[in-house]
Amino acid sequence: MNRRSFIMVVIFSLLLASIAACSDQATRTSSLAPTASAKPESQVVSQQASQPTSQEVLEIHSFDMGFKPQNLTVPSPGVYTIKLVNDGVIPHDITFPDGTVISAKANETVTGEVTIPAEGMNFICAVPGHEAAGMKGSIQVASADAAAVTPTMMDDHSGPAPESDIAADESAPEYILHDAKAPAALEGTLHDIELVVEEKPMTVAPGYVQHVWTFGGTVPGPVIRVKVGDTVRIHLKNPSSNKVPHSIDFHSSEVAWNDEMTSINVGEDKMYEWKANYAGVWMYHCGTTPALHHIANGMYGMVIVEPKEGLPAVDHEFALVQSEWYLGPQGDLVSLEKAASAAPAPEYVVFNGVANQYKDHPLEVKTGASVRVFVLNAGPSIDSSFHVVGTIFNTVIKEGVQLRPETANGYGSQAVDLAPAQGAIVEFTTAEDGLYPIVTHAFNFVGRGALGLFQAGDGDPKN
Repeated sequence: MNRRSFIMVVIFSLLLASIAACSDQATRTSSLAPTASAKPESQVVSQQASQPTSQEVLEIHSFDMGFKPQNLTVPSPGVYTIKLVNDGVIPHDITFPDGTVISAKANETVTGEVTIPAEGMNFICAVPGHEAAGMKGSIQVASADAAAVTPTMMDDHSGPAPESDIAADESAPEYILHDAKAPAALEGTLHDIELVVEEKPMTVAPGYVQHVWTFGGTVPGPVIRVKVGDTVRIHLKNPSSNKVPHSIDFHSSEVAWNDEMTSINVGEDKMYEWKANYAGVWMYHCGTTPALHHIANGMYGMVIVEPKEGLPAVDHEFALVQSEWYLGPQGDLVSLEKAASAAPAPEYVVFNGVANQYKDHPLEVKTGASVRVFVLNAGPSIDSSFHVVGTIFNTVIKEGVQLRPETANGYGSQAVDLAPAQGAIVEFTTAEDGLYPIVTHAFNFVGRGALGLFQAGDGDPKN
């Protein structure tokens, strides 16, 4: 099995558990389910069907779990040949409202005929659970009313696409990959650090740009790593080019709220000095009113405070921050109204600011090597159940509570629960070459961007 096919199997297996509960209902209630007027079984298109005469061939690729292209436009109503190319590793079909079904096994190509009416039509994959996982699309007629068929949207292979009132922008810039490698601890015991607040556009998921507020130009802000006993001086600057006041709150500090944490206006700066008295993984964030909006709009980051003697050496170290995006209009601020909901439903839950970036670009480790992850849940509102599929955490240090191999009496950890603003250190090894998905085990958010991969060796356990 090649690496690409293996990735598909892993991701599909993860998502099947999260959508199985709703798949039967989704299939029963689908607006595309065949009705009494559907074609009889003998008219279902198969690979053996004769080649029809039609105006044009429409080639649609299926994968696990989606269609490409997902939304098509034809010049006029009429009979069209549909060429289904199944690039997935499991069977898929295209089911139309008139009952036409074109089915293809894995790595199979099948053609069939369908009549596209003037108002256009939607289509789905009718395999149980697949529509709910995002396998749906539309064919529109160029001369038809654009509102007749609503194009469906999905983000990628990773599950049900987030529902949003904000349409994706196909011309949006590609996202910038955030480096997940944890930095080394700063040298010395006194650290002067300049943090400049930057208000800027950022692609937070393919097709979605928000005008974010940042520390140092990135979301999350830079990781600050020191040791117990160190003194940190933060020079916070709010340039005159910005629009609103900002501030900073270090959870790793012990200072009065109405001293260093007060807001500074546009064009101002201030010094925030604190001493690292306690080890751990800590959050920093903007606390300017409304703090919910400033955090939701990108103003957060991680502080790592090591014990005075440092941490034991490992082969790989990464820093991952989980957070949420409540989309506002394209190019605008995130929606405070959505973020302030009593039942928050973010369009995206992400690691290090961008949806699915480490699924697209797996984090590479050596097989059998020791891996340490500093993990923080920045929220602002959703809990995390941090889990790396296929591994067991042999070391967990969460909010001052430790599980270590030498004191664990044979115990390990499968997931680390983190409320907003909580952090942890986890360590594990990979047993063999392969892919090890990074998720929050709150699986309703895996399909909304909270999915990455560790790649051990070449990623293929069969080699």
